[in-house]
Amino acid sequence: MKKLSLTILMVLFMMTGAFAQRYAYVDTEYILFNIPEYNDAQNYLDELSQSWQDEIEAQFAEVSRLYENYQQEAVLLPQELKQKREDEIVAKEQQIRDMQRTKFGPDGELDQKRSELVQPIQEKVFNAIEKIAAEKNYDFVFDLAAGMSILYSNPNLDISDDILDEVGTVIQTIRREDRKR
Repeated sequence: MKKLSLTILMVLFMMTGAFAQRYAYVDTEYILFNIPEYNDAQNYLDELSQSWQDEIEAQFAEVSRLYENYQQEAVLLPQELKQKREDEIVAKEQQIRDMQRTKFGPDGELDQKRSELVQPIQEKVFNAIEKIAAEKNYDFVFDLAAGMSILYSNPNLDISDDILDEVGTVIQTIRREDRKR
C-alpha cells in the first residue's frame, strides 16, 4: 500500500511538472518587417542582386551574339580559326559562370553581404527573445515564421511586440501602434 501511494504521488508530481511548462511564440517575419534597418538591408541586397544579375545576363547575351556570328561565318573559316573562336566563346562563357558563382554562390559576395548586413539584426532579435523568455520564465519560444504547423495559438502568448520593443532599445523599430501584420 505504501509503495502504491508513493508511485501515485510520483506520477502526480511528474504530471504537474509537465503542465507547469510555459510557452510563447514569436513571428520573426513580423518582427523583421517592423525593423526599418532590416528592410533597408533587404532592399539594398535586392538591388545589388538585380544589378549583378543584369550584368551577367548582358554578358550571356554577348556570348550568344558571338556564337551566332560564329555559326554564320563557320562555313567560310579555316579549321584553326574555327577552333580559336570556339575556344574564345567557351572561355567567355566559363568566365561568366565563374562570375555567377563568385556573386551568387554559397560563399559568394551576396551571401557575405547578407551576413554583414542582416546577421547583426537577427542576433539582436535573438538576444531580445532570450532576454524576454528569461524574464517571463518561458520554457519554450516557438517561431511561427519557421514553418511550424500551429493550428491554433492564443494571441496572449504572442510576444512578438515585446521582442520588437526590446530590440527597439538597441536599434530603431516601428512604433507599436504603427506596426502592421
